[in-house]
Parts: sequence; C-alpha cells; structure tokens
Amino acid sequence: MTDTTVAEVLAELAALEDPKARAVNERHGDDHGVNLGALRAVAKRLRTQQDLARDLWATGDSAARLVALLICRPRAFERVDLDTMLRDARTPKVHDWLVGYVVKKSPHADALRVAWIADPDPVVASAGWALTVDRVARRPDGLDLDGLLDVIEARMRDAPDRLQWAMNHCLAQIGISHPGRRARALDIGERLEVLKDYPTPPNCTSPYAPVWITEMVRRQQPA
Repeated sequence: MTDTTVAEVLAELAALEDPKARAVNERHGDDHGVNLGALRAVAKRLRTQQDLARDLWATGDSAARLVALLICRPRAFERVDLDTMLRDARTPKVHDWLVGYVVKKSPHADALRVAWIADPDPVVASAGWALTVDRVARRPDGLDLDGLLDVIEARMRDAPDRLQWAMNHCLAQIGISHPGRRARALDIGERLEVLKDYPTPPNCTSPYAPVWITEMVRRQQPA
C-alpha cells in the first residue's frame, strides 16, 4: 500500500483505540490505547515504507511511532537521526522498540551504545546499557566485562528506575553468559538487592539478578 497517507494511518489507529488498553498502558507510562497485536497487524499490511515511517514518527503520536518503527528500514537512518529519535522518544514502549527493533539493526549501534551509556540523561544511558546487554550475550569480544561490573556495583543501587533496570539486566546477562564472572555477578546482586522484592507473576522468572542468573543457567544444563 504505497499510497497510504499519514492521515489514513492515524484514522485507522484512532478507530482501534480501546479505553481498557489505554488504562493498562498508562499504568506503564505509555500514552496510547491500541492493542499491540492490532497495531502489528496494521504495520504488517503496510509493509516497509521508509518515507511513511519518517512521517508517522514526526506526528509525535505514540501509536503512530510504534507503527513507524515496524515499517522503517533501520539501516536507512543516520547516527544523528537515531540519537535525535531516542531523545524524543517520550514513552517506555516507543523507547524500547526504537532500541530493540531499529538501533540494534543499525550500523551505528555500537557507536551509539558507547555514547549513550555515558550520557548524563538516565533514560538515554539506559539505552546504552540495553545495547550493551546485546553485546554481552552475542558479541562480547572487546567489552570490558570487569569494568562494566565495576560500574554496576558502584551505581546501580541508586540509579533511576529505567537505568537501574537496564544495568540490572546487564548484570544478569554477564552472570548468565560468562561463567568466569558468574560468582562476582551473583555477589553483586546479593549485596545490592536491587529488585529483590519485585512482584513477579507465577511461572515468570524474577528480575532479581541472583534468581535470574541461577534459573537461566539451570535451563541451559542438559536434561
């Protein structure tokens, strides 16, 4: 559907607005009421359209931005584009999808990771840590894992929520993926007790790093 307009997409998303979905999303800091399954169906029908994606992003509407992130070409964005988009991503879901679906696939991902992880804005820094989690798991060569653990040990307990969450994920991933650092990762998690009391639904793994690490390592063992 190469002739689809921004106005048509916005009208379709408005028709999909669900007050119950909005209430749930708003509890998590998001400001749209479109069921994500329905939103993905819109994006699937539109398929890849970079120009439309840019125009949808420019609306500032969160549901439109989520569609934009699903129909864009990640490699078509320049580094400055992605940096500007991240700083303008006002809600958690848009932020997470931008990092997970677009930045990770960009040739600029690692340069942005290094820049963002040192950024004074904790939300921007959290994106740098999220990209570092991916490196820890998939391409750890060149990473200073002990240096990352030093920073986590010194700063995670008092970090703002989104940054703390991303740092905790990195701590857990180091413990899961790197047996030589597992004991230290477990020790840091036990001493800092970050997310120890986080409410975890039944059949889900706790985000408390010692429990998370132990459970994921157990799952990796031969039956």
